[in-house]
Amino acid sequence: MAAATLPPLVEQMLQPAFYPHPVVEPIALLQTHVSYVFLTGEVVYKLKKPVNFGFLDYSTPEKRRECCDRELELNRRSAADLYLEVVAIAPTEAARASENPEQFALTAIDDPAAVDYAVKMRQFPQETLLSAAFDRGEVTEATVIDLARVVAEFHQSAPTDDYIASFGAPERVKLAFDENFAQTEGYIGGPQTQEQFDATKAWTEAFFEQRSQLLRDRAAGGFVRNCHGDLHLGNICQWQGRPMLFDCIEFNEPFRFVDVMYDVAFTVMDLEARGRADLANAFLNEYCERTGDWDGLHVLPLYLSRQTYVRAKVTSFLLGDPAIPQADRDRAATVAANYYRQAADYSRDRAGHLWIMSGLSGSGKSTVAQQIARRHRGVRLRSDAVRKHLGGVPLDEKGPQTLYSAEMTEKTYGQLTDLGLALAQAGYDVILDAKYDRHALRQAVLTGADQAHLPATIVHCTAPLEVLRDRLQQRQGDIADATADLLDAQAAAAEPFGATEATRVFTVDTTQSLDPQLEQLAARRAI
Repeated sequence: MAAATLPPLVEQMLQPAFYPHPVVEPIALLQTHVSYVFLTGEVVYKLKKPVNFGFLDYSTPEKRRECCDRELELNRRSAADLYLEVVAIAPTEAARASENPEQFALTAIDDPAAVDYAVKMRQFPQETLLSAAFDRGEVTEATVIDLARVVAEFHQSAPTDDYIASFGAPERVKLAFDENFAQTEGYIGGPQTQEQFDATKAWTEAFFEQRSQLLRDRAAGGFVRNCHGDLHLGNICQWQGRPMLFDCIEFNEPFRFVDVMYDVAFTVMDLEARGRADLANAFLNEYCERTGDWDGLHVLPLYLSRQTYVRAKVTSFLLGDPAIPQADRDRAATVAANYYRQAADYSRDRAGHLWIMSGLSGSGKSTVAQQIARRHRGVRLRSDAVRKHLGGVPLDEKGPQTLYSAEMTEKTYGQLTDLGLALAQAGYDVILDAKYDRHALRQAVLTGADQAHLPATIVHCTAPLEVLRDRLQQRQGDIADATADLLDAQAAAAEPFGATEATRVFTVDTTQSLDPQLEQLAARRAI
């Protein structure tokens, strides 16, 4: 087996004597395709490899210094406690006076003899990485919901302007896709197959030809922002009781001045690549509900394919790196092949389905709707969230009485119908989570579904009134504002299903076990 070949500076940075502070021995070295990361105990030093991949250029000390400075500045937005400073590296005084300058030491940042630079970070336990927590089985639905809220806050505070928005122009977005395909042709016959390459590329070309207006609308709407750019689980840690985003893209503006859905896609595809589509769905639904950015789902498939393909590409780059041990390169080939396969899977148009929830408050509609979403990778549209976004009310605040006026109710159900039909036509299973207790409200969705040739199912959730009353009295920590005193009025106003609706109704008794009922419902979806 071929041994890894490390540059002299890297060899020296693995020695405790290199550092002017105590270290924990042995110093651990982590590698990516672009960086060496030295774990010394209290702090971490991240040294950039002198490489030029076109999309990334660390080929000179000056370029590495510039990128180190930018990395520090950008990551302090979301991880200020982790990012400390940029440090310089220069030949030692003795080395400068000798004919062998390859003996190095840390030096002042403004030392004119500096030959390299590194980002100095506070070291956190590697087990706090979400990727490591996932491997231990500790990433739960609560974890990813918390993460979605952090990402939503980060995006909502991320700046944008005309210059940043200009990177959302379809022709500029497409450049990265073209580059990805060009840089991976050499891996066809290895981790990539010709069939997958052709299918992914053809679908991508068709998207830009037929749906470019979606990208223009996103840029015009302020959704292209100064984002993270590489938001997979390995770049998120649990720090001080909450998820912390770090290691954002600093080396390439087109990879960072992106649609917010570009970031979201990294996390979604990473969770799905790890076999947890349910957690990916929980993250995505929470993010969309928090931001109200359900329209972004129209461009999400493009970015899911792109981010998965990027992971395949950068993993493929490890295959030719002599500094990587052969066993690691063998594993990288398997990982890359899986990513290429996943990218091709995302690059397929799908058929959508509409699920219309129905039932009184407390009947378990939201619980059942959530389960349907998890099972079918669906988008859950809660009337409570849609209503509050329309009314400009924060999700976690109780809305004023005007939020529940007849006019606002009409607007809310109209928005649910419009969003649901559009997303189902785009290939999503869409769960409309509302009472839908009136014939006219249900019929508006069914008529739209029929006109769009979309299958639709009414999911009617039931439970005795005393059970509903108990549930509502115990409800807490939810965005819904309904209370038990509304039940009698709701029950009196509910309209029974008509003859044309009855064939589409599936009744769920939420006092019974849900799993077997949802299995029957899933069978109906497959018909």
